[in-house]
Amino acid sequence: MGAMAMENCVTKAALAGGGGLVLGGMFSLMSASFAYEDPYIRAQQEAGMTTPQKASKIFKEMGKNAWSTGKSFGKVGALYASIECVIESYRAKNDIYNSVSAGFLAGGILARSSGPKAAFGGGLAFAAFSAAIDMYLRKEPAEED
Repeated sequence: MGAMAMENCVTKAALAGGGGLVLGGMFSLMSASFAYEDPYIRAQQEAGMTTPQKASKIFKEMGKNAWSTGKSFGKVGALYASIECVIESYRAKNDIYNSVSAGFLAGGILARSSGPKAAFGGGLAFAAFSAAIDMYLRKEPAEED
């Protein structure tokens, strides 16, 4: 039953979307400490605030950013996984061409609002990234002597 559920495109898209949500949120939280903000402006905004108020403001901003980045990663993951699953179901094969094609389509869809050149470039970039990841994941482990 579990293997059958993993063959379902909706399940694959949901898992990829959920994984992207978590990964994007964690990425955002980790990168929050590297965010640049003008200390002078921040000092003016926080003038007269107590330490708990400042901490509360910072944690709220971090939470909003984590949620926003997580949603973006989740949407990309769900889009890519659903396209790849449909292509794989149609072709009845599991090979690198599925991931490259899905990457091209997903990249084009994600960049469509920036015009045809950007959509094509986004498709090529996402296809190249998908190919690199797929080749790495399909790599045979080295034999030990």
